[in-house]
Amino acid sequence: MEIVFIRHGRTEINKKGCYLGAIDDELSFEGKNEIKNLNNYLKEIEFDAVYVSPLKRAKQTIELLEKSYSIDERLREINFGIFDGLHYREIEKKYPIEYSWWTRDYINYKIPEGESLSELFGRVEDFIKDVSYKHKRVLAVTHGGVIRCAMSLVFGSKEHFYKFQVNHGTVNIISVDNGYMYIKALNSFGNLSEVLV
Repeated sequence: MEIVFIRHGRTEINKKGCYLGAIDDELSFEGKNEIKNLNNYLKEIEFDAVYVSPLKRAKQTIELLEKSYSIDERLREINFGIFDGLHYREIEKKYPIEYSWWTRDYINYKIPEGESLSELFGRVEDFIKDVSYKHKRVLAVTHGGVIRCAMSLVFGSKEHFYKFQVNHGTVNIISVDNGYMYIKALNSFGNLSEVLV
């Protein structure tokens, strides 16, 4: 089976290079155009189910893709807690102790008022296992952190998280075959019918 992950279009906070987790930011003008362009390649592709993060930027993305969908909380971006909406230089200056702990153990450190990357991995792994038993092809509109987790899980390691760059408004595909996972596409936005056979 295939899981087609789409990262939502760009937002104003994304453009500033800030961490964006639980803040409910809207798509920017550029972000809307990214998704409208992507829709040209997706509109002819059939999906057994469409799942979407509950955050506004993801819901705006799926509405531009004109597909019926179900909300899935597991696709929500990591909650950055006190770091949310800040640039990493601001985090380092405003929260030096928390920043130090976070950089020492970015996987397990639970950000105050937020969550740990390990918790996000748990949500994403649960989603993948769940849908892989139910469907042949799923569309999941979500966030960069979620997609990085999915790609890392292909390699069976949380350590790969920062080795992936996931661009806004792109398609990222993993296949699951009897529990074995592999990557079919990363940051794609062209002719997807050749990848999704």
